[in-house]
Amino acid sequence: MDTNFLSGESSNAGFDDIEDFVWADDSTTNMPWDQFSQVFDLMQKGNRAFRENRYDEAIGCFNKAIVKKPNDPVILQNRSAAYSRHSVGPHLCRGQLYWQMISRLLKNRPASAPAVNGLDPTTHAEFALKDAEKLMSFRNDSAKPYFLKANALMLLERYEDARETLLAGLQVDPSSNPLRGLYQNLEALSVSVIKRPKHGKPQRFDEYDCTVCLKLLYEPITTPCGHSFCRSCLFQSMDHGNKCPMCRTVLFISPKTSSISVTLKNIIQKNFPEEYAERKSENDSLTNLGVDLVPLFLMDVVLPCQKMALNIFEPRYRLMVRRIMEGNRRMGMVGSESGTMADFACEVEITECEPLPDGRFYLEVEGRRRFRIIRSWEQDGYRVAEVEWIQDIYPVGGTREREDLQDMARGASELALSWIRRAKEAARTDRRSRRMELLQAEGMPSSQDPERFSFWVLTLKRSFNLYSPITFFFPLSSDVYLFCSL
Repeated sequence: MDTNFLSGESSNAGFDDIEDFVWADDSTTNMPWDQFSQVFDLMQKGNRAFRENRYDEAIGCFNKAIVKKPNDPVILQNRSAAYSRHSVGPHLCRGQLYWQMISRLLKNRPASAPAVNGLDPTTHAEFALKDAEKLMSFRNDSAKPYFLKANALMLLERYEDARETLLAGLQVDPSSNPLRGLYQNLEALSVSVIKRPKHGKPQRFDEYDCTVCLKLLYEPITTPCGHSFCRSCLFQSMDHGNKCPMCRTVLFISPKTSSISVTLKNIIQKNFPEEYAERKSENDSLTNLGVDLVPLFLMDVVLPCQKMALNIFEPRYRLMVRRIMEGNRRMGMVGSESGTMADFACEVEITECEPLPDGRFYLEVEGRRRFRIIRSWEQDGYRVAEVEWIQDIYPVGGTREREDLQDMARGASELALSWIRRAKEAARTDRRSRRMELLQAEGMPSSQDPERFSFWVLTLKRSFNLYSPITFFFPLSSDVYLFCSL
């Protein structure tokens, strides 16, 4: 079976190549001589780069040329051919199914090959299709625009549209050997791909397995050295060193700048939908643990409303942070003493997360809810706990106890506001003025929520090391006491 629709062999000779840009005099160009000279030079450079398989450079030259000479048919058809070649590379589709070979190309690129950067191959194929369609509006009496359009449609796996385009082209030029050859290749490809038995499963190749987890690739990333891994597996490996897990090539990539290989993902998802769905479910279970399950960061005691900055550098916690950022952005912070983890802790929300070039994370977190740890276990190096959330029980509304609680909270709120006003005036020349500005920007919780307000006052005291002869100590609820020095 011959599926060589991009090979440039005899059946397609000339049609998947480019056309030379012919020099012309002023009377035929309808543009200034110096501008036409620039377009000519750009086309010469682009054509030379195309024939040397430097498709990025060729596309760049054609893009500059078409800005100076819009809608030129030669520039359009050459750029369309370059986009198509760039989409799959010059070695693709020789005697193998299209989707199998594109996967093997991505997996088996040698380390010496140019880096796989820029747009996704599918996007290049879409650009090739747009140029071919525009070219047809100028040259609908020629077979080559139909060839380029059908070629791009096949790269996008739109086989029925490609067939209709080829049939329309054969009506324009029934003797066109390139169109006939491409149509034969499409029919052969249709037998293998489109008319595959409904109850048969596609053959599974090792190229679709991640060499780190030995499972089907999920959200695959292809490195500059040409190896593909699950996104999570690659960066989990790079937490221990910035080298490719396969060939040990040094990698200068990060989760923030690396994109998923859309083409390879679509190939896998289309041909192995059930197994891919299982991988997705497995990944979701790691990023969304559940209502009463919390990943733990062992460091220090944190209170609700308290804010702090963290520098995450340990590999286990870098993995944990990546998973948290894909989920609800929350984790538990718990203290430990003599190697024993405390029974009570506080949930924090990541309000700011900045990935650093060396793989570390700079985080800003704020305390949210308290919880008691029922049980905990290790997962990929960090702890995960089943928790019981703690919430204060307020006195019943309308009772004397509830009124006393609200009166004390309002009194403490007035004292806190009074202290902030005085401190703000005194801090104009003090080193702590910046912290006062931050405090003012954040605002104070309402005294109608005594639980949150009490923790805010305690955080205020701890942040500014407040000591004063006036001290208040009274209960706000069954297990929370307000202690403030103003």
